[in-house]
Amino acid sequence: IRLYVAVISPQDPILLIGSDLTATCTLSPKLGLHASSLYWTLNGARLPSSTYRVLSSDVLSVSLRSLNGSQQQSGDNLVCHGGDGRVLAGSCLYVGTPPEKPVNLTCWSRNTKDLSCRWSLGGLGETHIQTKYTLKYKLRWHEREKECEDYGTGNQRYSCYIPHNIALFTPYEIWVEATNQLGSATSDVTTLDILDVVTTDPPANVQVSRVGDLEDQLTVRWASPPELKDILFKAKYQIRYRLEGSSDWKVVDDVGNLTSCRLAGLQPGTVYFVEVRCNPVGIFGSRKPGIWSEWSHPTAASTPGSERLQTGSCDPKPGEQNSTLRRELKQFFGWVRKHAYGCSGMSIKLYDQWRVWLQKSQRVRNQVGKQNLSLHLLLVNSAKLSSRARSSLNSQKPFAYLTRLA
Repeated sequence: IRLYVAVISPQDPILLIGSDLTATCTLSPKLGLHASSLYWTLNGARLPSSTYRVLSSDVLSVSLRSLNGSQQQSGDNLVCHGGDGRVLAGSCLYVGTPPEKPVNLTCWSRNTKDLSCRWSLGGLGETHIQTKYTLKYKLRWHEREKECEDYGTGNQRYSCYIPHNIALFTPYEIWVEATNQLGSATSDVTTLDILDVVTTDPPANVQVSRVGDLEDQLTVRWASPPELKDILFKAKYQIRYRLEGSSDWKVVDDVGNLTSCRLAGLQPGTVYFVEVRCNPVGIFGSRKPGIWSEWSHPTAASTPGSERLQTGSCDPKPGEQNSTLRRELKQFFGWVRKHAYGCSGMSIKLYDQWRVWLQKSQRVRNQVGKQNLSLHLLLVNSAKLSSRARSSLNSQKPFAYLTRLA
């Protein structure tokens, strides 16, 4: 039988933040100690003797004012020590607040097979004492409520996962209850249809490849989500890409329901990382906007290197007319390049033909070291094209013009 050495009163009290507390340490008469030889610690730190009061030869009290929230949810340790430092008795102080109504309850279903929900703490957030959060749900109009059982941990502790037995075509009512020793609170009830909160896995088999010898373009292809192959829906996709060594992503929003996209206006001879994500819109006729998937794993590809015009002594100086034509041609195709950015549906066949021809002509001229006759012919024809392009721009019908010529 273990005999008591000393007793602290009150034992393991539960207090609101800002409360005052007076505790006593009562010694066993068999110890032969006097209360004046004792001292107190809180979480290992010795409390000042000015907070003590000797009530009798075997009772020492301590007074604590305006208590702060507990440093740990298991409680703060208030300990009574003998003069030699040994522990005589201890008590846990639970100092905190009652929970406030949980907020921002959000749920989503992956491929209509499960349901995940997360929420945020209401009010000031942390209660400083152990608080239990319970996610409850039921089918509207019938069925008894159920409790979610698979809760997250760490940074995901305010979340819960329902892995199976998900009903379609019937709304769910979902809410969160928060309870601790100082009180309880319940969130607003969220009503949702599983078909309105569907997300899916990222698109699979993302491939990025070059477009022939065009040094400023890449083609991206991917597969639609296989998990939803038997479900009526219309997917929507987004692409983002960045330069190697950069954290600045550029997003292409106008991909629509396609499973391929051509990126234009890229830098020659450069490595790009590309990611794709999916939004399953209109699951079985749902009118809600859908939820974006995570981004796919990055896929890398490089654009071909650019072969620059040589400006050394082997390259004859162009005449004033050719110089003007070159400048106008550069401006024209700069305009095409600008309006063909992303996954535009505008025809850029003419632009592609120009770039292929230019690269081939540069290789020939670098080998021969003189002006190729076909360059002069192209510039002459391009002068007419540039004039017609300016007319088209002035009439504000550039897209129709390009499509007709292509």
